[in-house]
Amino acid sequence: MWHCSLDVATFPAQVTHSMNPPDLTQKAPRSPRCRLGGYALLPRMLDKCRAELAGTSGEYHYNCPLDQHFMRFVGVDPERLKAEVAKGGGDGAILDWINCSSANKPSPVEIAQWSAWRDAAVPTDHESRAFFNGIHEKIAPNRTDIATWGDLLDLEDHVDFGGKA
Repeated sequence: MWHCSLDVATFPAQVTHSMNPPDLTQKAPRSPRCRLGGYALLPRMLDKCRAELAGTSGEYHYNCPLDQHFMRFVGVDPERLKAEVAKGGGDGAILDWINCSSANKPSPVEIAQWSAWRDAAVPTDHESRAFFNGIHEKIAPNRTDIATWGDLLDLEDHVDFGGKA
């Protein structure tokens, strides 16, 4: 069972600071492989949400199909989460809110399994495979190591902000 009261005195300052929205026109959101509370995707989704609230999301979109995988897994409404993020809490406060408010209340083992599954996720249908391959072909046609959505997103973020494929 999750402990659902956030005692800000026990969290480091970098976790409880007020919302500092990233400018996603200047820098990519965190990798989909980054973890918060064991959840893959969550730090990236929070970056996109904060940037959208601040008007600095650029080409990134909060509540995209990837974000929706997270929302379904934990059982959180994206608009309720966005409203909570708009209050300005840091990552720790948002994680605590998710753990308290989610309909599904996944266990730590379920979170670890789901996150590992997300890390290894590949396109599973013709339409998503065509989309994946189109981006891959455009940014790094000679890279044979790009197999998962995480691989592609990390590479695309790197290239979009000046890195070499």
